[in-house]
Amino acid sequence: MNELLRECSLDESCSYLKNEIQKTHYKIIDNCSIAQCESLIERGWRRFGSMFFRPICDTCTACESVKIDVKNYIFSKSKRRIMKKNKDISIHIQRPSMSQKHIDIFNTYHEHMKYKRDWDGQETTPKNYYMSFVHGHQKFGYEVLYFDDERLIAVDLIDILPNGISSIYFYYDPIYESHSLGTYSLLKQIEYAREKNLDWIYLGYYVKGCQSLEYKASYQPLLTLEQRPKEDEEFIWSK
Repeated sequence: MNELLRECSLDESCSYLKNEIQKTHYKIIDNCSIAQCESLIERGWRRFGSMFFRPICDTCTACESVKIDVKNYIFSKSKRRIMKKNKDISIHIQRPSMSQKHIDIFNTYHEHMKYKRDWDGQETTPKNYYMSFVHGHQKFGYEVLYFDDERLIAVDLIDILPNGISSIYFYYDPIYESHSLGTYSLLKQIEYAREKNLDWIYLGYYVKGCQSLEYKASYQPLLTLEQRPKEDEEFIWSK
């Protein structure tokens, strides 16, 4: 049985806009059901481990929850070239796991992004990685592993829900940066969703002016969640 263990709202440095403060609402839910997870995701929440969160800033609405309309998405020529470029990469999907290779690639990726986009370069620990990406996956959390021969080169964390896929986090070995693996992983999510007759890819937040998130606008048709509906309120996604 799912149980709400803790709930709070915190003011903290904004993850997306420099020199801004964001207010974030957190819920820690033990044994979250797939129905409740989908209900929260549809209302703009994100999941890391057993923690769900969403921004609830009083004066800023820059964070917009967005999702891709899978069935009406059209692969452009540039996206097809990326698919072709990575055709020899092998893919394996399984329940989330953790190894030293996971930790090494995760930390190398963040060190790379520290210099590329001025991200915080703090290394993760096995405990932090486990609590964020392995713990709390229940019956809906998965990792998609990408291999070059037998070498692990990227990890995509996702939730597979009754009506779509929620993208949680993706990281890759920077040696493979020219392969556009982030784009490739999202295109493979779209392919998988079509195979399973799922309607949506939940992308989390789009923030205009945040370089790390602006890529999401290129995946059309893209729907945006209106306002911040409560758990007992109807939700509306509009184009």
